[in-house]
Amino acid sequence: MHAIRLHAFGPAENLSYERVEDPLPGPGQVRIAVRAAGVHLLDAALREGMAGGPAAEPTPLPTIPGREVAGVVESLGEGVAEVWRGKQVVAHLGFVPGGYAELAVTEVERLHEIPANLDFAEAVAMIGTGRTAMGILQFADLGPDSVVVVPAAAGGLGTLLVQYAKNTGATVVGLAGGPEKTARVQAGGADLAVDYKDPAWPAKVRAHLGGRTATVVFDGVGGDVAREAVALLGPGGKHIVFGWSGEGIQGGGPYLVDGVSEEVLGPVMLGKAGGPDPVRTLELRALTEAASGRLTPAVQRFPLSEAAAAHRALETRGTTGKVVLEP
Repeated sequence: MHAIRLHAFGPAENLSYERVEDPLPGPGQVRIAVRAAGVHLLDAALREGMAGGPAAEPTPLPTIPGREVAGVVESLGEGVAEVWRGKQVVAHLGFVPGGYAELAVTEVERLHEIPANLDFAEAVAMIGTGRTAMGILQFADLGPDSVVVVPAAAGGLGTLLVQYAKNTGATVVGLAGGPEKTARVQAGGADLAVDYKDPAWPAKVRAHLGGRTATVVFDGVGGDVAREAVALLGPGGKHIVFGWSGEGIQGGGPYLVDGVSEEVLGPVMLGKAGGPDPVRTLELRALTEAASGRLTPAVQRFPLSEAAAAHRALETRGTTGKVVLEP
């Protein structure tokens, strides 16, 4: 098969398109003929050597990156029911990489059948980014009286947060960088889309709200954008923090305000979801929202062979929607 391999930590150019041996499914596993593989900003950080996973150490090299795949089950390991063969499925691989490839192996327990109205790339968007959106939204009680500010609203996660908030009847302000992205945010349902590169953007938001104040800021960006967005909150407003991509995923840190900000990263989201398998709970919620048509993920597609270009575009904020590689 062909796959993307990383032999040395460093820039996107270190991702190489190679022919490698096909992986074999072990007991309780399936092999998926991959039709779409998700690309996450975390993948770029791991590519540079950031520690990740339970061991809190860099991924052993060489490695095939990628943790989100969708495709067709084409081979079964020992003990896996024959019914899975030929199924169109999506799975998050957890802490085991291997998604940037024509074939990927994972445990059968991780599989979800893809709803009939989703293609492979859309399913990948929901299994990872959609799952995160469901986790974040647990911390916001949205409704017609809500005024929601979404930084990075043109991204895969921001797009879903805008849609969900609009579905509750909330007033939604989406922030994005540049006219092309703000146009996409406006077309995606935001009541107001503004360019955060314009120093006057907070004044434009205040003018649009006409005396109303924000009730929720969904913040995965941090930095000056977060500071200005939090200043739009009224009394009792919530600043829900789930990242700080504007500061670089390995550096800086979130912008936090005592009594206003709530960090909801990883374990906090899962603790809120509850149940015996909170990860799967959030995945099912995400796929259900997409299957119903209430959420429609935005996707930007790259050929698998252009994984390095996909990483560069993601790191320089040159993408819109969820970035997906297609073999």
